[in-house]
Amino acid sequence: MSLPNRHNPYDFTAFLNWRNSVNYYEDDTFAQQVIRHYAGEDWPEVDREACDIAGKVSYRWRELTEIIATPPNRPYMVHYDGHHNRIDRIVRPQQTKILEQEIFGERLFDQSKSPWVKLVKMFLIYQNGEACVACPMTCTEGLVMLLDRYANTPETLRILQHCREGIDGEIAIGAQYLSEIQGGSDVQSNVLEAVYEDGVWRLYGSKFFCSATHADYVVITAKPAGSEDVALFVMPSWLSGNKEREIRNGHTIDRIKWKLGTSELTTGELTFNGAVAYPIGPLNKGIANVVGIVLTYSRLTVGLSAAAFMARATREAGQYARFRLAFGHPISHFPLVKNQLDGINHAAQRTLAGACKLYRDFLAIESISSNGDDLNLRKKQFRIRELIMLQKIVASKDSTDVLRTAMSIFGGHGVMEDFSSLPRLYRDSAINELWEGPRNVLMTQIHRDMQGACAWYSAEAFVSDALEGAESTVITHLAQEWNDIVAHPNLFVINEETLAICARLDAFCDHFFHTYQDLARSEVISPKDMDHSL
Repeated sequence: MSLPNRHNPYDFTAFLNWRNSVNYYEDDTFAQQVIRHYAGEDWPEVDREACDIAGKVSYRWRELTEIIATPPNRPYMVHYDGHHNRIDRIVRPQQTKILEQEIFGERLFDQSKSPWVKLVKMFLIYQNGEACVACPMTCTEGLVMLLDRYANTPETLRILQHCREGIDGEIAIGAQYLSEIQGGSDVQSNVLEAVYEDGVWRLYGSKFFCSATHADYVVITAKPAGSEDVALFVMPSWLSGNKEREIRNGHTIDRIKWKLGTSELTTGELTFNGAVAYPIGPLNKGIANVVGIVLTYSRLTVGLSAAAFMARATREAGQYARFRLAFGHPISHFPLVKNQLDGINHAAQRTLAGACKLYRDFLAIESISSNGDDLNLRKKQFRIRELIMLQKIVASKDSTDVLRTAMSIFGGHGVMEDFSSLPRLYRDSAINELWEGPRNVLMTQIHRDMQGACAWYSAEAFVSDALEGAESTVITHLAQEWNDIVAHPNLFVINEETLAICARLDAFCDHFFHTYQDLARSEVISPKDMDHSL
C-alpha cells in the first residue's frame, strides 16, 4: 500500500553504508581462493601484503579517485609561463599527485618481493579505475622489465634504479610512446628519426598517441637515420636539473587529446626537436623487444584490469539488486535479473581465474633460459604468447559487456556518474579494448602466428595443450575449427570465403578462451559449488 507522502522518506543510506565499508580484498573470498591456488607457496607473503594495501585501496584511494574523476579536476595544459617561456606544464589536481605518490610509494616492482605481490596489488588498485595511475603503472612495469634486461650504461642503470627503488625517496614513473599519426599498430611504418649527434642520440619528428605524458621517462620507438629498422629508446622527459625549471628535453606537448575514457590521464600529441634518448637493446630489434617485453606486460595487465573492473561491477550490482525493491520484492528475486547477475558473476570469476592461471604459466616460462633445441619449451613459449593476446581481446570485450549489464541493474541510476563509479569504469574499459591492439589487429596477428608455427606446432596440438582437462568433445570441436581457420591462406582478400573465415575466427576466439578461463575457474571452485558462487 502506497499513500501520498510529500516527505518521501526513501534514501540510499543502507546501500551506501555497505558500499563505503567494503574491503576489496578481505570481503572477496573468491579472489582469495584464486590467488591462494595460483600463487602457490608465495601465498602467505601475498596474502599479508594484500591485507596491508586493501584498506588504502578500498577507502582512502577510492575516495581520491572519485574526486580526481570529476570534470573540473581533469588535467589541462599551460604551454607558456608569464614570461613567454615554453614550459608545457600539465596541470593536475593535488589529489592526483597524492594518489600517485602513495601508490608508486608501494614499490610495486621491488625485486625482493614475490611477483604475485605486484599482481595482486595491481588487481586491487585497478578496481578504482584509471585515476591517472593505472596506465602509468603498466607503462612503468614495461619500462622496468625492458631495462632489467638491457640497461648497461650509467644513464639507463640510473633510470632503472629511479623506477624500481627510487632516488632520494622519489619513485619515477614511466610511459610509452609508440603510435604515430599514420597508424598505431603498424609500428614498422614509424618514421620518427633518431640521429647520433655529438656522442648522443637525438629524436626528431612526432608521436600522435602519448599516454602518461606527465611521466619521468618514456619508452619510445624511432628509426635511426637512413635505416628501415625500428629501434627502441628510453627518453627522459627532463634532463638533469631541468624538471624544476620546467625545461623539457627537446620536445613540446602540442595538445592533450579529448578521450571517451581514462579522462584523468593525459594523452598528448608531441613534437620532438632533438630530444636526448638512450638506446635499449640492439638497434635492429626494436619491434621484437616492444612486442616481446613492453606489449606483453601491457596485454597481461589488460586482462588483469578487466578482471578488476568486473569484480567491482558484479559486487556492487549484486548488492544493489538485494537492496532495491520493486513491487514489494528485492529486484534480485526476479528471474531475469538473477540470470543477469549470475552471468556477470560467472564472467568476472572466470576472467580473474584465467588471468591468474596465465600469469602463473607466464612466470614459469620467464624463469627458464631459452633453448632453441627444446621443442617443448618452444611450444610453451608460443602458447603463452598467443594466450596473452587472446586474453587481451576477450577479457577487454567481456569487461565492457559486464559493466554495461551491471549498470542496467541500477536502472536510470546506472548512468549517473555522481551515483556510481560504473559509468567511469565502463568508459575506461572501452579504452582497454583498443589499447595495445584492437581486436581485429590481434586476431590477424594470431592467425599469422599460427600459420607460421604449423610446421612444428599443429593447430590441433595447440588447442589440446592449451585446453588440457576440458571435455574431449569440446577439444575435438575447437581443434577442428582452429585447423580449418588456420588453413585459410590469409585474411587480407575480401571475398565470401575470407569473410566467412573471419566471422568464424571471431567466434572461435571467444569460445576457445572462455573454455580456457572456465578450466582455470574449475581448478578453484568444485563443480558442486559452481552454481552457488554468486
